[in-house]
Amino acid sequence: MQTSFTRLVGCRHPLQLAGMGAVGSVELASAVTAAGGLGTAGVAGLPADVVATLLDQAARPLAANFLMPFVDPAAVEAAASRVRVVEFFYGDPDGSLVDLVHAGGALASWQVGSLEEARRAADAGCDYLTAQGTEAGGHVRGKQPLPQLLAEVLQAVSVPVVAAGGIATAQQVAGLLADGAAGVRVGTRFLVCPEADVHPAYVEALLAADGDDTVLTEAFGVGWPDAPHRVLRDSAERARAGSSDVVGTLQMGPVQVPVPRLSTLPPTRTAEGDVAAMAMYAGIGVGHVTRVQSVAEVVDDLMREVSG
Repeated sequence: MQTSFTRLVGCRHPLQLAGMGAVGSVELASAVTAAGGLGTAGVAGLPADVVATLLDQAARPLAANFLMPFVDPAAVEAAASRVRVVEFFYGDPDGSLVDLVHAGGALASWQVGSLEEARRAADAGCDYLTAQGTEAGGHVRGKQPLPQLLAEVLQAVSVPVVAAGGIATAQQVAGLLADGAAGVRVGTRFLVCPEADVHPAYVEALLAADGDDTVLTEAFGVGWPDAPHRVLRDSAERARAGSSDVVGTLQMGPVQVPVPRLSTLPPTRTAEGDVAAMAMYAGIGVGHVTRVQSVAEVVDDLMREVSG
């Protein structure tokens, strides 16, 4: 199915992988792209040289995801010369960053949580927007459910709008496209794919959970305070109940780093220690995550009602 989003970014399906930080590996992003969607590599907080090296390894087309509290213009510049889309999240739309992206030859996108933020992002020159509802897993910008926010944003801007937040079924995808979305953004369904860098205990927790098992909280605020996020409730309760300052470690490149209690860091495959007390991000669509599937199988499943 072709939409204004697929024509703009050059992918076959109106589907973008959500930016998911450490667990959203380049392997995962490349697999989504190979399956016909737009893969997204999370590069927030990484220096420009590391961003360049990571993105050079990935399939095309590709998006690079930056978080405004940790944005480095040099890293944005490195990404813009290597990917189709550079996207930003969790901060006021900034026209100078959009100009930097365009100067590097990439499209600029902004994930927004409110109507006013959407208007500012469009005015800043973004090529498309993502409207994120409170149903989303991970960090959540706004306070409205997706259907309400999407309807408002579609009325207010002329650029394509991608829908995000709790999307986990083919029926949801078809309904949102029928409502005017140019594409959908999905994260939680991909977390249990073998291509994702997710610890086995995290995978098991996702497979056992349903939407009522998630909570929108600010619990995991070490490293990024006062930023609401949706996680599995059990992980937040276990982390809060702990008394140690450090719950475990993660391997990041050649370095093993400690994971403070209530840190934003999710458990990757390299996690050791009390993995169940680490940030297990998940959207309310987690109840539809019932078995391990490859990325290609997930994409086929999500697109089955809209593919010709």
